[in-house]
Amino acid sequence: MIGSGFGNISIMTRSLAWAIICFLVLPITVVFAVSVTDRHYLSLPESGVSFQYYRNLFGSGPWLTSILQSFVIACASTAVAVVAGTLCAIGCWRLGSRASDLVRMLMLAPIMVPTIVYALGIYQFWIDLRLLDTYAGLIIAHAVTGIPYVVITVSTALAGFDPRLEQASLSLGASMGQTLRLVIIPNIMPGVVSGLIFAFIHSWDELVLALFIAGRAVFTLPRRMWDGINESLDPTMAAVAAVLIAVTVSLLCADAYVRSRRGS
Repeated sequence: MIGSGFGNISIMTRSLAWAIICFLVLPITVVFAVSVTDRHYLSLPESGVSFQYYRNLFGSGPWLTSILQSFVIACASTAVAVVAGTLCAIGCWRLGSRASDLVRMLMLAPIMVPTIVYALGIYQFWIDLRLLDTYAGLIIAHAVTGIPYVVITVSTALAGFDPRLEQASLSLGASMGQTLRLVIIPNIMPGVVSGLIFAFIHSWDELVLALFIAGRAVFTLPRRMWDGINESLDPTMAAVAAVLIAVTVSLLCADAYVRSRRGS
């Protein structure tokens, strides 16, 4: 009786889990169906599948320019976020005091406050620094909001790092820089890679900061989609959304692969 009771609970739990997964995933799959519509507005295909809006996406100068700008900004901001976030997490880990906990909390502030609040504040700050509608302004803003993701993942990796490895390296005559480069970083690399992926995805998909900071010179992909929604319901936006989803899922699969390889 007890065994059958636990079995029923297990079945109910799995059914509930799959129901939640379907509720979250199925609306996303509709985007792929709309992206191959044969109609001239956002709708499911009527007569057959058409890839005309993918051709519009990859054959249109404005869309390709926005894709390139988003990619450049995401790569640059991710590089800054990974270096700064990794060093901050390692520094807080080595200090191991209340001050380090405070620093870690401050580094998480950009994702703790509403994005609109951060965007308003940085907009006023960027006016004085003349960084509005510049690559540098958007890269710095994205890097600051990407650092918390790196700090979280690297701090998690450091929680499982054996500090005796660092002590052994220093006792054998290695400098702190050599220990950091040859001992600490290789052992926490899955956390660094995870932070890199999440920081890149955050920058790649970020819209609010682009609305406040970017102008005519810098026109990222999410902002072009936003303008397209306001001006017209072009199905090309569904093709763009499908590409964004595919890129995000690919990066998350790469993160899972790196973690599994490291675990084995």
